[in-house]
Amino acid sequence: MSFYLIKKSGLLLTAFNYVLHKTYILFASFVILSVLLNCKGQPGSEDTLPKATLFSTSLDKSELLNEIEILENKVSDSLSVTSNIALNPSITYQEMDGFGYTLTGGSSIHLKRMNASARTKVLEELFGKGPNSIGVSYLRISIGASDLDEYTWSYNDLPPGKTDPDLEHFSLAYDTLYLIPVLKEILKISPKIKIMGSPWSPPPWMKDNKDTRGGSLMKEYYPAYANYFVKYIKAMEAEGIPIDAITVQNEPLHPGNNPSLLMLAKDQGEFVKNHLGPAFRKNEISTKIVIYDHNADRPDYPISILDDSLAAQYIDGSAFHLYGGTIDALSEVHNAHPDKHLYFTEQWIGAPGNFEENLSWHMENLIIGAPRNWSRNVLQWNLAADKNQEPHTDRGGCTRCLGAITIQGDSITRNPAYYIIAHASKFVPPGSVRIDSNQEGNILNVAYTTPDNKTVVILQNKNNKRVTVELKKEEEKLQITLGEKDVGTLVWN
Repeated sequence: MSFYLIKKSGLLLTAFNYVLHKTYILFASFVILSVLLNCKGQPGSEDTLPKATLFSTSLDKSELLNEIEILENKVSDSLSVTSNIALNPSITYQEMDGFGYTLTGGSSIHLKRMNASARTKVLEELFGKGPNSIGVSYLRISIGASDLDEYTWSYNDLPPGKTDPDLEHFSLAYDTLYLIPVLKEILKISPKIKIMGSPWSPPPWMKDNKDTRGGSLMKEYYPAYANYFVKYIKAMEAEGIPIDAITVQNEPLHPGNNPSLLMLAKDQGEFVKNHLGPAFRKNEISTKIVIYDHNADRPDYPISILDDSLAAQYIDGSAFHLYGGTIDALSEVHNAHPDKHLYFTEQWIGAPGNFEENLSWHMENLIIGAPRNWSRNVLQWNLAADKNQEPHTDRGGCTRCLGAITIQGDSITRNPAYYIIAHASKFVPPGSVRIDSNQEGNILNVAYTTPDNKTVVILQNKNNKRVTVELKKEEEKLQITLGEKDVGTLVWN
């Protein structure tokens, strides 16, 4: 009798488990169906959103590229939206070449003198593609010395009174000490990084004042100076360093720096048209020729050169700084010559730096403003200096140029320019294309489609309060919050 009861109880338990199992499957199916229906968007005040990530920096430095995952977020009708930004990937503008710094001679000295393992770590952080790197993708270097070198020099220095029009004494010797070894390490990390070369001065024997500072290039040496560029590009190529572009002269209207050169627009146009351009063509050099490379207060300088079709045939575009003028001058040049490219190649930050002011101004005018005015790149000035902003030349060399990083021995300090560039370089790789976006509610922005089809939006909250921003891309919507005066980079998958 007892055996029968036990057997019967077992049958009852089995039946109960069967019913329970079927009930669970039915309930799970109902839940999955509900989720799928919700994902398609049901009538009401909330829609499920795609995944995105916001990287935020605050002016008080409490947040420095802080990562905020936005997973299945929701648009809420109850929130007060300060700005509605419509992104239109079907309307495209320029393709981006990259973001970065000038690797000056002084920067190279400090990096080269670091312990090898410390240097590798720093270079990987700056130029690598990993989660702890900022992906710098564009460098400007000086052709010969800049004012942030130990002293002035060129690739063809001679005793006073001597000349060398055939450039028999041309040599990269000094660059082999610091710049070239550092560039080779960078190229191992980032083989496709773009490099632009800019001269501060020709060799003094080519100039009418025979000095590294000021003076003008003598017309009799125009052919020799054109060949100087040719030799430079070929010599760097032989070292395994491709020069993507050159500018004809750094700040041609500022002869007070050391080194420097006064080169008026008519002279630069003549040099390119009759000497530099033909020399590049004869030697089958594909390096881009970029003119001007000075402040935005003189858009007439590059426009006047580009108006000459015989000069323009050799010219890729124009480069700008912003120590004078306004950033929309770049659009003036674009509108005059829409077939030519634009570049933003330099802006300094004065030591000791003011994080709040520097971040705000540079994000508005450079990181957002320059690309919205057709620039294909954005470069801050000096990559690295020491705590005393050294080295620099005498008689006009910059004594207060704060590096993006300060190097002391094997340690670094990250300064404002590091974070300014990182907000773009880490997320907007070369080949990204700027897309259309509106600006409203005092929320500045610039937007891109990346080569892997992500949407990246760099935003700046100019309001003195925390705000909610709603972004719309085709049929998708997203809401984010930006703190008072914060900047952020949104990566929308």
